[in-house]
Amino acid sequence: MEGLGEAGVAALRTVQAAALRLSERQLRDAPVLHNWDRLLDYLTAALSRERVEQFRVLFLDARNRLLAEEVLGTGTVNHAPVYPREIMRRAIALHATALILVHNHPSGDPTPSRADVEMTREVAEAARMLGITLHDHLIIGRGGHCSFRKEGLMAG
Repeated sequence: MEGLGEAGVAALRTVQAAALRLSERQLRDAPVLHNWDRLLDYLTAALSRERVEQFRVLFLDARNRLLAEEVLGTGTVNHAPVYPREIMRRAIALHATALILVHNHPSGDPTPSRADVEMTREVAEAARMLGITLHDHLIIGRGGHCSFRKEGLMAG
């Protein structure tokens, strides 16, 4: 922004980071599935302006409360590597019983690619074999989001 110096930029980034932490803390207070709008607001704020793809997993307990949110892949402008084995390894280590997959599309368009759909199916199959529920895969873009569950793209 014109006229905004380094101190102003630093102050704005500090406020943004504090707001994201507050939003994440609020998500931990109640079952994530009961706060879907709050979850989408948080994820949009955290991911919609990222310049590279970031793949996150929300690990949930048996009551669908957030155990952890972790970045499991950071990539390029149109790809972030993610491995079902690593997602399941973390889920088991955290004693998670459910997952929500999330990644952003830096292009701004949240439409899933064929690779997104295939990877989701692979994760869903691995989760099913371990008795872990995959609730959804969300893609965040600047203009909105895509829910695989809502769009009928979830396996099984």
